[in-house]
Amino acid sequence: MNQVLNISGYKFVAIGQPQELQRTLHTRGTALQLRGTILLAHEGINLFLAGAPADIDSFLQALRADERLADFRATQTWSAAQPFRKLRVKVKREIIRMNQPAIRPAQQRAPAIDCATAKRWLDQGRDDEGRPLVLLDTRNGFEVDHGSFAGALDWRLRSFSEFPQALAAHRGDLEGKTVLSFCTGGIRCEKAALHMRASGVEHVWQLDGGILKYLQETGGAHFNGSCFVFDQRESVDARLAAAR
Repeated sequence: MNQVLNISGYKFVAIGQPQELQRTLHTRGTALQLRGTILLAHEGINLFLAGAPADIDSFLQALRADERLADFRATQTWSAAQPFRKLRVKVKREIIRMNQPAIRPAQQRAPAIDCATAKRWLDQGRDDEGRPLVLLDTRNGFEVDHGSFAGALDWRLRSFSEFPQALAAHRGDLEGKTVLSFCTGGIRCEKAALHMRASGVEHVWQLDGGILKYLQETGGAHFNGSCFVFDQRESVDARLAAAR
C-alpha cells in the first residue's frame, strides 16, 4: 500500500541569503521527519522530499508562507516505503549547474506549454502553426535509457553542464522546427530553453512540469518506458508508481 507521499518541485527566484533559508528548512524538515534533498542557491530552490502526507502538507504550507515561494508548485507521487535515507539541505552555486551565468531564469521564465497542448502537438506531429515538432531530451544519457518520448533527440549528455556544447554541435537538427525541451520535472528544460533562445534558436518551448506532470495529466501517451527519479525507486511508470 502506497502511504509515503513524494513531492518534487523547483522555483527560480532571487534568494538573497540562501544560508538563512537552509537553516530554516532543515529545522522544519527534521521536525516533520521528512527525508530527501533540498537545493538552494541565489537563483532559487529545487527539492525532492518524502514523508507522511500531513507532514508534507505542513512543510509546503510553511514554505509558501515565504512570499518569494508563495506560488511554489509540487508534483506528487506515492511509494510504499520511504525512498530516501536522510534529509539533506544544501546551498550551491546553481540549483542546476549549467555554467552559463548570463542565463538567469529568476528574471525571465522560459516560454512553456502545458501537457494537454504537448500531447496535441505530439498527436499532430507539428505545432499549431504547422511547423514540424522536435522533442529534445535534456536529461543525462543514463536517465534517457529508462524511457523517453518516442523519437526524441538524445544528445547523450553525461551532465547538464554539457548542454551548451551539445547545442553548438547539433544545432542544425533544430533549424526550421519547433523545439519542445523536456526533463523530469522542468528545471533542466527551462534553463535549456532559455539558453537555446539566447543562442538564436527561434521556436523553443519547455514542457511545463516536465515528464512527471505529463504522465500525471495524460497517462503517458507517446512516452515509452519509465521515468528515472533520483531516489531508491529508481524510476516510475505512467501511473507514477515504482516501475520495479
